[in-house]
Amino acid sequence: MEAPYDDRLLHQRVVGGDESALGEVYDRLSSLIFGLALRVTRDRVIAEDITQEVFLVFWERPLAYDPERGTLRAWLATIAHRRAVDHVRAEERRRVSALGPRLFEPEPARLEENVLAADEAKRVRQAVTELPDSLRQAVELAYFGGRTYRQVGEELGVPEGTAKSRIRLALRRLADALSEEEV
Repeated sequence: MEAPYDDRLLHQRVVGGDESALGEVYDRLSSLIFGLALRVTRDRVIAEDITQEVFLVFWERPLAYDPERGTLRAWLATIAHRRAVDHVRAEERRRVSALGPRLFEPEPARLEENVLAADEAKRVRQAVTELPDSLRQAVELAYFGGRTYRQVGEELGVPEGTAKSRIRLALRRLADALSEEEV
């Protein structure tokens, strides 16, 4: 998408060092840039700083903007968004590192819990394999494959309602079978 004529003209003026052209760009786009930065950072002061940085980047490196690739508005908004996201990520890293390494050290795993969980998983897998094929396929696609009812129906070549019924019936049968085993 090519930039409009006025973007090209303003860009040429900024490249030539015309401060009034930068002022025109600022007047036209600063509220957009500020709003975008504020929405991402949720901090007025940081959003103001990012807005100032964005226009400083344009003033110091106007040739970084290529009017052949899009509008000035989109280019400046992209810079603002990236800076805002970078700021949020940096703040998150600082906050996490201030909490200390203990938060990320895994608790020692209890052997008994791991053995019980593995045994339950084995029983669930066994119960699934004992379902009739139509129910087993539906529940495997939905729960192990992460498919929606509609996607299950499409993959099995059945209506969405049928897929939904098969999944519900399969889950009911699994619950019944596993409750008998106290899983």
